[in-house]
Amino acid sequence: MVHPFRWLTIAVFALLLAACSPGAPKDAEVVIPQGASIAKAGQILEDAGLVSASSFRNEARFFGSDDPIKPGEYKIEKGMDAGDILELFQSGKTIQRMVMIPEGMPSIMVWERLMAEKRLKGEIPVPAEGSILPDSYAFTTGESRAAVVKRMQAAMDKAFDELWAKRTPRTAVKDRNQAMTLASIVEKETGVPAERRTVAGVYTNRLAVGMRLQADPTIIYPITKGKPLGRRILRSEIQAVNGYNTYSMVGLPTGPIANPGKASIAAVLDPEANDYLFFVAKGDGGHIFARTLAEHNANVQKWYALRRERGEME
Repeated sequence: MVHPFRWLTIAVFALLLAACSPGAPKDAEVVIPQGASIAKAGQILEDAGLVSASSFRNEARFFGSDDPIKPGEYKIEKGMDAGDILELFQSGKTIQRMVMIPEGMPSIMVWERLMAEKRLKGEIPVPAEGSILPDSYAFTTGESRAAVVKRMQAAMDKAFDELWAKRTPRTAVKDRNQAMTLASIVEKETGVPAERRTVAGVYTNRLAVGMRLQADPTIIYPITKGKPLGRRILRSEIQAVNGYNTYSMVGLPTGPIANPGKASIAAVLDPEANDYLFFVAKGDGGHIFARTLAEHNANVQKWYALRRERGEME
């Protein structure tokens, strides 16, 4: 049996501790590193001008649970005392930062975006092209870039497996590499979501009859690794022979030219059943489709005439 005097002593100590431990005087954000002790966390709080290291240690020693504190970045709100902060650290409710990877971003630019994020740590190689699922990803300050890439790639693996299971007999692709390669071309060729299956149908038809895909982004990829070219494509580049240029080769490139989104992957696995073989951009992100070369040439001339009217061509 605990002597009543001991309970009284503990109660008095608690009151004194509370009186000596005023709440945080301001809102602040602090980072608790992996493996930090209670003493280390307390010192971080004191250095930030929030609560004293001793009050935080005493709170943990006499009143805290046995749960460990968890690493990450935390939002400390004005008025929170040592006990409140201890509970927050033990909850693991860290600040969630976001990094957004848009559809069609090549891996070199994914790498640049992650390396530019100063809240992340560690070196990473450029991820394999087509291995990253475009999406918004949460991370915590101090997390490794490798861990973020691993999540992005796991998300792509999961999405691809789900979509591959739903593929239809119309698809021209035989494996994941072919699917990701064609999907990346579709992603780069149209900015209109409703056109993805139509464009995928065009390329499926071309592959079926042995026509060259003639996709401009495949010319650019070997030159810039997917970054914008920033100028017109040269005739020598159109004629270049390599593993990507679909103007100088029949069939699919050797691999993806970007990281396609789920909609483009779904489009090549279930392309529209059309008989188009040609398309030309119409200036608003969309395209005009044609079944014959004569029809296509007429569409091209209409587009050139429109551009001349706008003063975009001489």
